[in-house]
Amino acid sequence: MLRPALLAAALATAFPVHADPQLDALRAELQELKSAYETRLQALEARLKQAETRTADAASQAEPTAQAPARTGFNPDISLILQGRYAKLDDIGERHISGFMPAGHDHGAARGFSLDHTELVMTASIDPWFRGYFNLALVDEEVEIEEAWVQTTSLGNGLSAKGGRFLSDLGYQNTQHPHAWDFADNNLMYRALFGEAYGNDGVQLKWVAPTELFMEFGFEAGRGAGFPGTDRNQNGIGSHALFGHLGGDVGASNSWRGGLSYLAAKASGRAGELEDLFDEHAETLFSGKSKTWVADFVWKWAPHGNASEQNFKFATEYSRRSERGSLLCMDNTPDGGACDGTEDAYRSRQSGFYAQGVYQFMPRWRTGYRYDRLDPGSVDFGANSANLPITDYNPTRHSLMLDYSPSEFSRLRLQYSKDRSMESLSENQWFVQYIHSLGAHGAHKF
Repeated sequence: MLRPALLAAALATAFPVHADPQLDALRAELQELKSAYETRLQALEARLKQAETRTADAASQAEPTAQAPARTGFNPDISLILQGRYAKLDDIGERHISGFMPAGHDHGAARGFSLDHTELVMTASIDPWFRGYFNLALVDEEVEIEEAWVQTTSLGNGLSAKGGRFLSDLGYQNTQHPHAWDFADNNLMYRALFGEAYGNDGVQLKWVAPTELFMEFGFEAGRGAGFPGTDRNQNGIGSHALFGHLGGDVGASNSWRGGLSYLAAKASGRAGELEDLFDEHAETLFSGKSKTWVADFVWKWAPHGNASEQNFKFATEYSRRSERGSLLCMDNTPDGGACDGTEDAYRSRQSGFYAQGVYQFMPRWRTGYRYDRLDPGSVDFGANSANLPITDYNPTRHSLMLDYSPSEFSRLRLQYSKDRSMESLSENQWFVQYIHSLGAHGAHKF
């Protein structure tokens, strides 16, 4: 940009000086422009110096605190799940699933009012490489750490590693906590296989393929203390699991996921309770290997992908478990029982499945139906076949539910079940349940 003085000099050279009023007016106007531009340039230079001074001062003040981490809100995110219910059940002394060894983690169902299942959840990003999760479950007077793990976030190439206590990724529903279930209680298959859900202390390695079709594969190894395994107080691996899942979209309104999982666990002196041939209480101890296969499939529908108005979910899982080892039936003859302390070979091959559909027919309202069926399969007690009964009864259950969610943080549910999980008993069960979430809670899986 040329300064006004240079412009005035050029004009003076081009136009000689004469006593012309027009030229005098032009010279005066140019002088005013010169003065105005000079004043503006000086103001801009002053502002520039002030800005440079402020930038230098800010940099010098920020330097000593550069290592201080930024603090935003709660760290970690904390949520509390309040869950309670009223259950109208028959007065049955000891509930069990006919034909299946009892799973120790099954909380069962209390009659009348109960606090049900309360969870305290904490989760946060630890640093650019790890995130952490903690879930503390409270059931009446019991307090249990259901999950406490750290997981990598920056391995890249679709890989992630997890370590600590976590719910296994085998099957579909296993990773869901009770407040995320679509029904007031768990299906019979999971109750027979794991008591409620299979958790482990160990490590997990998972890989998600970089493909348009969702492809997920994983491996887990751990202590194996949860049913069907036991805590053997040994070094090494007590259980391991393999799982793979595929999924994708069908048009704009449908999506699906299917999977196959395998679990191998070891048991040493796993305690059980059965009724012997004289209908007396008999305690058993199993030692051996347990292998479980689980196939799962889920289909979801929402018009044009918008699940807020209407949606439907169908889910089913099929399992097959085989166990091989030895079974000790502890002596109960002093109480009039049939077991005399015999220990002999034990083999079993059992299966089961459930299928359920849940339909949100209008905003906030859902209804659902679930069918459970188990097959006791083939069971060989060896020499204890003379002491313990073998049944071919197939436990079943039909469940209907209706729930209303005033918001994404609350749910009220009514459920009816026709339960035939115990041989020679048919029970009408009613549940009224509430679920409320306080605080930040992460989204659930597909």
